Amino acid sequence: MTSSWDAQRYENSHSYVWKFGASLLELLQPLPGERILDIGCGTGQLTADIANSGAQVIGLDRSEEMLRKARENYPALTYVLADVTTFRFAEPFDAVFSNAALHWVQNAEGAVESIAKSLRTGGRFVAEFGGKGNIASVQAALRAVFGPLADDRSPWFYPSISEYAVLLERHGLEVHQASLFDRPTVLEGANAMDDWLRMFCGNYLRDIAGEDGASRIPELIDHLRSTQFRDGIWTLDYRRIRILAKKRRSL
Repeated sequence: MTSSWDAQRYENSHSYVWKFGASLLELLQPLPGERILDIGCGTGQLTADIANSGAQVIGLDRSEEMLRKARENYPALTYVLADVTTFRFAEPFDAVFSNAALHWVQNAEGAVESIAKSLRTGGRFVAEFGGKGNIASVQAALRAVFGPLADDRSPWFYPSISEYAVLLERHGLEVHQASLFDRPTVLEGANAMDDWLRMFCGNYLRDIAGEDGASRIPELIDHLRSTQFRDGIWTLDYRRIRILAKKRRSL
């Protein structure tokens, strides 16, 4: 998870991020009294939905800006500023939940280790995040505009199911369900692609190639227009991994 976010822009123009997470809550099936950790909780909408089930939920994020907004939105809930690759809690959780966050964590091994250690035996890990091939159009545009520096500055981790399953199994998490699927996503607003690039490529665009990378946004948009713009609407080629895994008992 990147540590620098525009929380207001996120809420105003990118509500689809947590709205898509509603179906992931059906897979989580939170129960009253359960201890649940929401990793990459953002501005808190799904954390609040989990709390409404009667579960005891903690929202975790690395962004102070996001957590400030989450506390403003849902002041009765508990939020923790922490890095997903190193966090630790004294008491184990019945479940760890994460929506649209783990593709920002390039140290996936550290994240999975932290998640596994935080779960009780039999506890479940339910997550959805960008999978192999996610936003291939954007990545191609970035390479076309910035050349070799594009991959060097990429903040994303988009694994295949097999890559991620190996990590989970190595840390004692047994995969019960796993799927990789396309989710074409319509962007909102008159300047939708410009807004998306500024929101989600902010760290990537800053000071790249010794210049203000944001000045190259019009070039990126030109590259994307031929494939992602139809009938006045921008659509991005999202691909998602959805995972349900459980912490197995030691042999």
